[in-house]
Amino acid sequence: MTRTQGRVARARKILHTLGCLCLLPFLVCFSSAALAQPPSFHVEVKLVTVVATVKDRAGQPAADLERQDFSILAGGVPQDIALFERQTDRALSVVLLFDSSPSVAKELKFEQDSAVRFVRDLLGPGARPDDRLAIYQFSDFVNQLQGFTASPGRLEKAVYSIRTSGGTSVYDALYLAARRLERRDGRRVIVIITDGGDTTSTIKFADALESVQLADAVVYSVIVVPITSDAGRNLGGEHALETMSAATGGLSFLEHSERDLDQTFHQIVRDLRLQYLLGFYPHGVPSGPERFHRIQVRVNRPDVRVLARTGYFSGPDSEQSANDPAPVEIEGGPPRDRRSPAPGRPVSKQQHAADPSPRSIP
Repeated sequence: MTRTQGRVARARKILHTLGCLCLLPFLVCFSSAALAQPPSFHVEVKLVTVVATVKDRAGQPAADLERQDFSILAGGVPQDIALFERQTDRALSVVLLFDSSPSVAKELKFEQDSAVRFVRDLLGPGARPDDRLAIYQFSDFVNQLQGFTASPGRLEKAVYSIRTSGGTSVYDALYLAARRLERRDGRRVIVIITDGGDTTSTIKFADALESVQLADAVVYSVIVVPITSDAGRNLGGEHALETMSAATGGLSFLEHSERDLDQTFHQIVRDLRLQYLLGFYPHGVPSGPERFHRIQVRVNRPDVRVLARTGYFSGPDSEQSANDPAPVEIEGGPPRDRRSPAPGRPVSKQQHAADPSPRSIP
């Protein structure tokens, strides 16, 4: 290497060192700023919605409540209300479930007449253009008589087509109605008319209740019994429906006549005209193995009664399981479950224990 080449090499080395020293403060500042910022984690929290009906001492809906009038506790922890709406602003989807077992044969005609008046009242003045009703009947099986429609004529025809037969699959009917409602936007309501006794369901009460809770549906139980005494009544079935209604924010009614039934349907329509939608993103809720978390909805006003569901499900299982297939459509007929027995065939005890899905027939 010549003397000139040596000088050039030393000059380059000095310039490189000076460049690194100039950049060093910037690198130190950048590293310090990066270390000062805490690591960030993205956690997706699902909005939990609650439909609330608030009644005054006279049983009339309270119509003048605002967001600040409500409070919500989840697992005993106060929650921030992220969503507040008066539910008259949202579409209504109602499934009307008719018990068509032989035990209701004597009351069927006045139930049909009263239900038709209920349909016309619900779809009359005060209804939204996108409100819809569907009609199902249940005995041994669960049959869709009319899908969701706003046509009073079609619904009336479906109601009067009901014929009695078989047993009483109350929980199958509630499960299937909930699965259909979960696909629909807006408010979701189930009105079930029965004498209260379940005899042929493959779905258990707890599974039916979970399905209804997952669909965020409100259940109104209309229990029609022709006798006032306890003798001859299925009190266990009545209490189960009362529990179902209370857990979902609905009401249960015990009726003995057509006049009583008309008054009950009128009250349901009145309640559905004014409800509140509340929503919150759960925070601070105690974790544990349980997926169900209890909630309380309160109103800071004396002499009112709040009807709202009692809890929600969290975790990956809060969605309906892919291994639990929803009922499928049969072309030209009502829905039928993939694993349903052939129409009209009785289910053996072995099938009853092994098949947890609801059944429906054409």
